[in-house]
Amino acid sequence: MAGAKNHDYHILPPSITPLLGSFSALTMFFGMVMMFQPKVLGGYGSLVFGAGLIGVLYTFWTWWADVIREAHAGDHTPVVQLHLRYGMILFIASEVMFFVGWFWAWFDYSLFPVPLQVEIDHATHAFTVTNLIGQEGAAALEQWPPKGMQVFDAFSLPLLNTLILLCSGTTVTWAHHALIHGDRKGLINGLWLTIILGVIFSCVQAYEYSIAPFPFAGLNYGSAFFMATGFHGFHVIVGTIFLIVCLARAYKGHFTPKQHFGFEAAAWYWHFVDVVWLFLFVVVYVWGGWGAPVH
Repeated sequence: MAGAKNHDYHILPPSITPLLGSFSALTMFFGMVMMFQPKVLGGYGSLVFGAGLIGVLYTFWTWWADVIREAHAGDHTPVVQLHLRYGMILFIASEVMFFVGWFWAWFDYSLFPVPLQVEIDHATHAFTVTNLIGQEGAAALEQWPPKGMQVFDAFSLPLLNTLILLCSGTTVTWAHHALIHGDRKGLINGLWLTIILGVIFSCVQAYEYSIAPFPFAGLNYGSAFFMATGFHGFHVIVGTIFLIVCLARAYKGHFTPKQHFGFEAAAWYWHFVDVVWLFLFVVVYVWGGWGAPVH
C-alpha cells in the first residue's frame, strides 16, 4: 500500500510546543535584559521574565509528557532508542564544553595572575584591592590566590561533598542494575538514596557559600570560583529533579528492563555531574588553593 509504514521511525503529530518554547525563551531573555536595566526599560522585567519562565517550564512538561506517551505507545523502537541515546551523548558533550570554559578561565587566572594584595573584612565582606606591580616585584606574579586571601579548606566541606557525590554515583548504579534485573524495589530504594544524597550535597554547598571568606564580585578568584562551582551546583539540582521524576515514574511502573531510556539518561547525567565535581575538587579546591591560608 502507498501509505504503508516501512521504517522503524514514527511520524510526530503537529505540535505547537516547539514554537511556544522558542517564544517563551525569547520572553525570558527580554525579561532578564529589562531586569538589568530597570531605570531605562521600566520596572516590569521580573514580570516579563516570570512569564517566559512559566512558558519554558510548561514546554518542558508537555514535551517530555509527549515523549513518555510515545514510549508507552510503542513508538520507541530499538533504532529510535539508539538515536535518543546519541542525542543524550551530544547533550552531555555540550555540557562538558560548557564547563571547559570555566576551567579555562580558572587556569588563565591562576597561571597568569595579576599581582594583587587583597584585604577583606570578613564580617561585612567589604574588601580593598592593591595592585602590587612595582611594589613587590616579580615574586608577586607567582601568587595565586591573590595575596591576603583566605580560601576554603579542601579537606573539610569540599571533601565531604566529594564523598557524598561518590556515594550517590554508587546508589544510582545500584538502581540501574536493579532495574535491569527486574528488581523494582531495588530501583526505588536506589533512587531514594541518590535523591537524598543529592539534596544533602546542595545543602552543604549552600552552607559553604554562606560562610565563604571571599566575595563574588570584584575579584577574579571569587568570580571564577562561584561561577564554576555554582553552575555545578545548579546541575546537581537539575539532576536531582531529573531523578525525582524517574522515581515518580518508577512508582507508576513505567520502566522495564528492556525499555528505560528516561532513567538511563538521568543516570548518565548524574555520572557526568560526579565526574565534573571530581575535576572541580582537584583543580579549584586542592590545586587552586594550595599554600593559601584556609578559612
